[in-house]
Formats: sequence, C-alpha cells, structure tokens
Amino acid sequence: MENPTTVLLLLFSSLLLIYHHQAPAAGATLYTAPGDFIRSSCNVTLYPELCYTSLAGYASAVKQDPGHLALVAIRVSLSHARQTASYISNLKNSSPSVDPAAASALRDCCSTFGDAIYQIRGSLTQMRKLGRGYGSGSGSGSGYGYEAWRFQVSNVQTWMSAAMTYEETCLDGFDDVDEGSTVKSEVFPWVVEDKEFASNALALILEKLIHDTKSPFSCEVLFTYVVCNIEYLSRLVSSRLLKQLKPSAS
Repeated sequence: MENPTTVLLLLFSSLLLIYHHQAPAAGATLYTAPGDFIRSSCNVTLYPELCYTSLAGYASAVKQDPGHLALVAIRVSLSHARQTASYISNLKNSSPSVDPAAASALRDCCSTFGDAIYQIRGSLTQMRKLGRGYGSGSGSGSGYGYEAWRFQVSNVQTWMSAAMTYEETCLDGFDDVDEGSTVKSEVFPWVVEDKEFASNALALILEKLIHDTKSPFSCEVLFTYVVCNIEYLSRLVSSRLLKQLKPSAS
C-alpha cells in the first residue's frame, strides 16, 4: 500500500503540473468569442459539458474573470440544489404509500439537502467577501491581508466540499431501497446532477486560486486544499491526465 504522504505529494505535484501546463502566457489574447473563456475553464472540471452549458449564458458578465466564473458556478449549484430540495419535498408529500425504506430515504434526503443548501450558501457568502482578493488596491476594504484571505478561501472550499458530502449522503440513504423503486429512479438523476454542479464549482474555485494573479497563491494553500479534498481531486487529476495523454486527432 502506498504511503499516504507519498500519495498526497504525487497528487499535489500533478495538480501543479496540470494547471501550469494550462496557464496562458502573460498578455496573450486567447479568447475571441464570448464563450471561449468559459469553455476553456470548464475543461478543468470533471463534467465539462454540464459546466459549459450551465455557465455559457453568463459569458458577457463573467468576461475573463476566474473569480467571477467561480462565483457564478456556486450560484448555479445553489439554484439547482434548491430545485432538487423542492422536488424531493413534493415527492415525499405526494407519495404517502411508498415502502418504508423509500419513505425513510426521502425524509433523510429532505434533511441532508437542507444542510447542503446551507453549506453552498455559506460558500457563496465567503466567495463574495473575497471581493477583489488579497492585497489589491489601497485603502480600507480594498483587499485582504494574507491570513484573512487564506481563511476566506478555506471557508469557500470547505463549505462546498461539505455540500457534496451531504448530497452523497442523500444517495447513500437509498442503498436499502429496491433497485426497481420508482422513487429511487426519480430522485437519483436530480441528486447526481447536483453533485456534478457542486463538483464543477469546486474545480473552478481551485482554478481561480491558481490563476488569479491578485492573490498570493501559495503551496501551503494548495496542499491544504489537496488534504481536504483528496478523493475528489484524485478523480479530477485522473480525468485531466487521461485527457492530456489522449492522442490528438490528426
């Protein structure tokens, strides 16, 4: 079995290599169409097509700002989570005759989605508080000292990761429900898509941290991020490496 420290270091190094490889040269103009920046940014996520289709409509507002894009991605995740919570609540109230296991899973999902929404709202609030980032501008309120900035960034990451955990808990509650259950087949697509929205937002938060030149992005912050999100990032790194190793069409 691999040493946990070795795994962390390999994952940490892979992230640095992937994002360094993707970083555009300073002053380069790579994005001509309004959606090009979003398309490129979404390529770092696990679900790039869902990312692009859900965010392309905000291209004119986002422009080429990674921080604004991450903020919008969190908003989209929150909006979809609220829709799912409403759908599950309505399903629970309109399905009084479902089997006990499915009824229990629906009740648990209502509770866990309330927690997920709370976490995403917290992440959104912290992302807004980051404002113009660390040390930007001059005068009171124009930026953060490093410690304050790091605290805000940690909260954004932690709360979005927690939301994904609550959404996964909702799915886990259906483990004892029969595979042929109508309730299970109706709920799963909603919750799975919620996890994908949250996953995309988390990836774009990471991209904002690495590419935002106004922030003092440090190895310490990235390593902390890796430790807190190791399972998710392992999948992300594997996905990105496979895409980069895939031969280009001639």
